[in-house]
Amino acid sequence: MNTGEDIGGLRKITDFTRLISLFILSIHFYMSCYLAFKIWGFTAGITDRLVLNISRTGLFDGFLVPKLATLLCLAVSLLGVKGRKDEKIRKKNIVMYMVTGLVFYFIAGIVFLLGFEARLTAGLYIMVTTTGYLLMLSGGAMLSRLIKASINTDVFNSENETFPQEERLLENEYSINLPAKYSLKGKIRNSYINIINPFRGLLVTGTPGSGKSRVRVIL
Repeated sequence: MNTGEDIGGLRKITDFTRLISLFILSIHFYMSCYLAFKIWGFTAGITDRLVLNISRTGLFDGFLVPKLATLLCLAVSLLGVKGRKDEKIRKKNIVMYMVTGLVFYFIAGIVFLLGFEARLTAGLYIMVTTTGYLLMLSGGAMLSRLIKASINTDVFNSENETFPQEERLLENEYSINLPAKYSLKGKIRNSYINIINPFRGLLVTGTPGSGKSRVRVIL
């Protein structure tokens, strides 16, 4: 059964995966633009030792490997994006975002061949790569929403509006326990309306025909 805790856990996993992608990309920037960071005064001995140990994993060899690892983590994080109906999402826009982002993301390394000063080269490389990353993030999020919305057969969003209810029978000496049924994710489940302290004032609400009069008679 999918509960709010399951959805919250999935969201935390996807957010953490996206943070991993940003971490890999940040370390890549630090290593590939180290001279510029040193000129800016953003280097430190402990940071250099940490980055050196991380680089021994082989994940940051060259320009392509860390970028592909970042892209993989980003793609995994987008799997948890919840679909929603949005008439503004167009396939043409998704393709434009994704293609433009990929071009910016992978072509940014050309700036190292232009012979600019170290700080300018680093600034351009980080800016172009980050722009590509954000474009792919936006396009991927729209693509994930479009796919999940297209496979959703619940036109009126009834399933997404259901929520878990109390299924335990909670009894005491004075409790009133009414068996009930409710729908959750397309399945009918048994539940209980547990009135633990009937001596307090009770407010019974509901739409016409929901059984308010029956509850009042029982009480």
